[in-house]
Amino acid sequence: MGDLVPVVAPSGAAPGQPAAPAAGSPLTSGPGGGAASWPQQVHRLAQSGPAAPGGEQPVVPWKPPVDDPFLRAAQAQANARPAPLGKRLAARLLDTLLLGALVSAVAVPVGMSAIEHVDGKIEAAKLSGRTVTVWLVDGTTAGQIGIVLGALLVLGVLYEALPTARWGRTLGKKLCGVRVMGIESHEPPSFGGALRRWLVYSLLGVLVVGVLNVLWCLFDRPWRQCWHDKAAGTFVSG
Repeated sequence: MGDLVPVVAPSGAAPGQPAAPAAGSPLTSGPGGGAASWPQQVHRLAQSGPAAPGGEQPVVPWKPPVDDPFLRAAQAQANARPAPLGKRLAARLLDTLLLGALVSAVAVPVGMSAIEHVDGKIEAAKLSGRTVTVWLVDGTTAGQIGIVLGALLVLGVLYEALPTARWGRTLGKKLCGVRVMGIESHEPPSFGGALRRWLVYSLLGVLVVGVLNVLWCLFDRPWRQCWHDKAAGTFVSG
């Protein structure tokens, strides 16, 4: 038999014990304190994220809020422009025709009844053989006129004021791509503002100055408002 060569154990490690891991290597939390497995190291790196130079946390850039009301209002104000006059005129003509058709559905039968009532009074006066003054407006015809005016008011509120307050547009304005907006808010006007806008427009039309009211937007600057727009604090955007 040959000579036996003694083997010297590394310093700091007792015989029969595993060697200590290298400095800086990650350790497991389990017993033994051995080096972490490869999946554990990947998991830890994914949780810690990239380290910034010098050990500082990375700076996250500031992002504006997704729905900032002030930013939205500023953008709307910057993008708002008065609608072209051709679009406004087309929208007004469509609205007038549509509202007129709705009112006519009530006014025509009531008007026919009023005509028959007056004709009956005239025939009765002829048959009497005396000179009789026939009044065109009496209790019956006054009530019928009230029915027509009431229908105009109710249908005008339903067709003009309510949609303008809710969406800023009527059917005619939607078809022409224009919208009524408040000067300051750049949002659809309140119901009171929309109602005032329509009532002023209708009253000026009855007073035979409606044409001047409509043409006023040709000279008004910068929002090209008509008189009913000025009364409600609105303008037509498009």
